Amino acid sequence: MRILLVLAHPLEDSFAAAVARVAEETLAAGGHQVDLLDLYREGFDPRLSEAERRGYFDQPYDTSGVDTIVARLRAAEGLILVFPQWWFNFPAILKGFFDRAFAPGIAFTHDPAGGRIVPKLTNIRLFWALTTTGSPWWIVHLYMGNPVRRLLKRGIAAFCAKRLNFRMLALHDMDRVSEAGRKAHLARVRAALAAL
Repeated sequence: MRILLVLAHPLEDSFAAAVARVAEETLAAGGHQVDLLDLYREGFDPRLSEAERRGYFDQPYDTSGVDTIVARLRAAEGLILVFPQWWFNFPAILKGFFDRAFAPGIAFTHDPAGGRIVPKLTNIRLFWALTTTGSPWWIVHLYMGNPVRRLLKRGIAAFCAKRLNFRMLALHDMDRVSEAGRKAHLARVRAALAAL
């Protein structure tokens, strides 16, 4: 399977970067083709430009500002996101990735009759998120209602294929997890990806 592995963390020595390395190594060992898109290292600009917003309903939509990323997204059969959750949400650079690369003509088309949108990223059959939170499990799930999972599964992944393989692996309470706990989580990520 061709997998686009997207890393969204500014620090090269972060735990997210370690998760991405484990994911890339495990997937490659399993025979998958992995395209690592490190948003920070590649200098991705998350800001939706004035021209992009003004042309949102133009046909065709102008993707020239993100053409290389769009080509990589269209070539993928799987999308795996690696990111921390900050303030119960995506890092700004990952939100910008969705704003700019999951645009009309790429992730969806506008229904000519108005209202609904028609999913277009049908090449994506696997959509996983490997993430961390600073908050304990119960705050994320019970108090906040797991907003990132909801956004990914009900919103963003809905633009992909039907019967999509969606999964989210999260390490909660990240700031208080021991080294042994971090290693255990990396082993969990490795085992999950090795089973693909």
